[in-house]
Amino acid sequence: MEAVAATVHGVPIVVMRVNVSGPRPLGPPWLEVTSSIAKERVTAGRLSLTELNLEGDDQSDRTVHGGADKAVYAYPSEHLAAWAVDLDQPDLLDSTTAPFGENISTLGATEDDVCIGDVWRWGTAVLQVAQPRWPCQKLTLHRGSAVVGGLMRSSGRTGWYLRVLEPGVVDVAGPIDVAERHAAATSVRAANEAMLDRPLADRGTVAALAALDGVLADEWRLPLVERLARSGAARRPKRSGVSERTL
Repeated sequence: MEAVAATVHGVPIVVMRVNVSGPRPLGPPWLEVTSSIAKERVTAGRLSLTELNLEGDDQSDRTVHGGADKAVYAYPSEHLAAWAVDLDQPDLLDSTTAPFGENISTLGATEDDVCIGDVWRWGTAVLQVAQPRWPCQKLTLHRGSAVVGGLMRSSGRTGWYLRVLEPGVVDVAGPIDVAERHAAATSVRAANEAMLDRPLADRGTVAALAALDGVLADEWRLPLVERLARSGAARRPKRSGVSERTL
């Protein structure tokens, strides 16, 4: 695959830092919560990337984290200054751990630029954008903020998960090239807005995303499919209790 520009500016995605962590206690001891969200900067020059993890990374609860469609989490560093203000956490910009538990802190592409199904080449590995993030309570504990999860969803500053199409060895310093833009051209931001669109105000976009079987992660796609099905059933006219045969 021939690499193409990652953004409208025609430059590859810059890797600002790579972060990994194994499970460790999170929050007050009495909560007895274990998480891998407090990821630390990698100092090695290269890492192996499997279908499930970067070398040195792991998930503490694989019922809701990790898996093939969440092998790598990328987050745009462009958002950090706004978060520092929104959360009143100026030290967020100098955090020793990944501010949002990301594996890759990127520069050069945001949720408006990156599309579901885009294929990235990083070192010898090939990845595909699978879904936005829907934050859980562990982000609240990690950031020490009760509003961070809701604000992430409403602002669209979600970052995105990638699946690994071809395992390989990645260069921690980057760069990442976008090898292929998906034909549907549906952005990560649009996918997040579709999940928030419970009344189906933009039914066309929800339907387009629901049709991306094998591209959009099922965790994201199937709720949209079910929402469309429920809406379709509600819109169909109800039949009379009298059969046409009896008329």
